[in-house]
Amino acid sequence: MLITIFAPEKVHLLEVAGVLDALFEANGKIEVGQHYRVRIVAERGVVQESASGLRYAPDASIREATDPSDTLIVAGPFGPPARSSADVTLWMRQQAMRSRRYGSTCTGAFLLAQAGLLAGRRATTHWQYAERFAAENPDVRVEADRIFVRDGKVFTSAGVTAAIDLAFSLIEEDHGRALALWVARRLVVFLKRPGGQSQFSAALTAQSEATGPVDKIRLHVVENPRGDMSLRALAEVASVSARHLSRLFRAETGMSLAAYVELTRLDVARRMLEDLPSPIKVIAHAAGFRSTTTLRRAFQRRMGVSPLEYRSRFRTTAEEPDDRCDADLS
Repeated sequence: MLITIFAPEKVHLLEVAGVLDALFEANGKIEVGQHYRVRIVAERGVVQESASGLRYAPDASIREATDPSDTLIVAGPFGPPARSSADVTLWMRQQAMRSRRYGSTCTGAFLLAQAGLLAGRRATTHWQYAERFAAENPDVRVEADRIFVRDGKVFTSAGVTAAIDLAFSLIEEDHGRALALWVARRLVVFLKRPGGQSQFSAALTAQSEATGPVDKIRLHVVENPRGDMSLRALAEVASVSARHLSRLFRAETGMSLAAYVELTRLDVARRMLEDLPSPIKVIAHAAGFRSTTTLRRAFQRRMGVSPLEYRSRFRTTAEEPDDRCDADLS
């Protein structure tokens, strides 16, 4: 089963290595004759420099890699890529059309979209560039918070390490859940992590310099999650009317103020769950939630897991917290 990984200039090497290692581990459990065979292809078949500066040698150039692949994976470079050359675009189209499945990791979605290979499809990319990706590709249905998206024979994954999640999905499709789970255990990675990309980033990260009314509000919410977040109070911070602020905020961010406040408070709670042994009640209060019940409901709705489930997967401290007290904080 030939897996072709196209590496553009300044590729995020972790995406390539993550997929390679997952498939390598899978090969240790697959019958002889059914192994994955992986080739790394670059526009030119010479030593390349990755985004981190580490140099690597591709297996072939696009002129040499003309035989069809079972699976084509277009890896992402650091940041949104420049438009591909005509030769690369043509090669990707030919490879994609002759493959059983094709897709991208991280910002590789930009390259696929430029080649017209995501038109009418659902797709995702790195959370930081999802808004730009959607604006540049209105014919693609962007699902910005997904770790990876499968749409028929097409797949896309979110930022960097999500390439490993995607690899597990491909292995499971080919050889079943048991093998995918075994590989995940070997790599000490969750087979399917809960929630979406929002759990790994600040909630629509506030601007470092608050210049306009919306920027001021975003920074204020991040810095004061326990503060008064009523529309009237926030309008005073922005020095505009409540009605104007509501319209302006939705126009610039695509969401309501209430939704942004909740996402920001969730991000505060998430980071505390990862780093601190504090009880859930204390974390809920510090993040601005009125009760542990409110925190749990928001976590379940936005991330698909409870705070305790999240902590069990992502917490980095060894000390076990005391989460027995779940009383309301109001």
